[in-house]
Amino acid sequence: MKNMKQSKIFVIILNYNGKGTLRECLDSVFKADYPGLEIVLVDNNSIDGSFEEMKKRFSRVHFIKNSENLGFSAGNNVGIRFALERMADYVFLLNNDAWVKKDIFHKLIQFSKKHPRTGIISPLILKPDESIWFSGGEIDWVRMRTRHVNDNRVNSDYVTGCAMLIKKEVFAKTGLFDEDYFLYYEDADFCVRAKNADFDVKIDREAVAYHREVSEIGNLNKTYWLVLSGLVFFRKNTPKLWRPWMKIYLFFRKMKNKRDIKKGINVKTATKVQKAYEDCANFLRK
Repeated sequence: MKNMKQSKIFVIILNYNGKGTLRECLDSVFKADYPGLEIVLVDNNSIDGSFEEMKKRFSRVHFIKNSENLGFSAGNNVGIRFALERMADYVFLLNNDAWVKKDIFHKLIQFSKKHPRTGIISPLILKPDESIWFSGGEIDWVRMRTRHVNDNRVNSDYVTGCAMLIKKEVFAKTGLFDEDYFLYYEDADFCVRAKNADFDVKIDREAVAYHREVSEIGNLNKTYWLVLSGLVFFRKNTPKLWRPWMKIYLFFRKMKNKRDIKKGINVKTATKVQKAYEDCANFLRK
């Protein structure tokens, strides 16, 4: 128990207009039975008053407000730098629409001590109705997508940024989150880089968090960011063996997208997808 108490955990919560969920998130962290937690709320320039309200309610939180919405990677990096400068042993990222069980940090640190090669750990993440939201992730290099899997695995291709514990040593070897990603796929990219640096990525099924999955992003914009970030991710990370296939697969995906627009099939969605392809091409030219 003494050694666990010596591990300094910084909980970083990135907020953007989280008025409906942020208090529940913070309350759950303060109820956790792990001593000496440091809590950092990084706000991406919310306009709903959630940041100001939490400043009034919680005096033991480190509050940082960005002057603009930096997105997931850059926003969390602000908090991660703050934590590492203050000698954090671990950083725990938590969505503002998620909350944790009281014993989660003890469970995660126990798991980390048992698996010293592990650099990133996800708890089991449940929905409010106790069904599974995340219990492991797979990267499908053939279909160029990532997906949640519902099984009893311990090792995982990636874990979600909704709730993840990261050792400080991972940042020392891999750097912070890649700020080329504004939203989505930054967690998978970070896990791939950690694995390439010889860290394991695992699921601790004894530690539990909950996720309500509230989003400010409409379906069309969500589609845009999923496609764009996915394209960037697979351009950066696809193994050499799969790269020829990636080019072929992308060619046919783009042809299908053009056909859908021409035939008037799901035009609004197809137009967003087309814009993602164009923006990715412009990004790669930089």
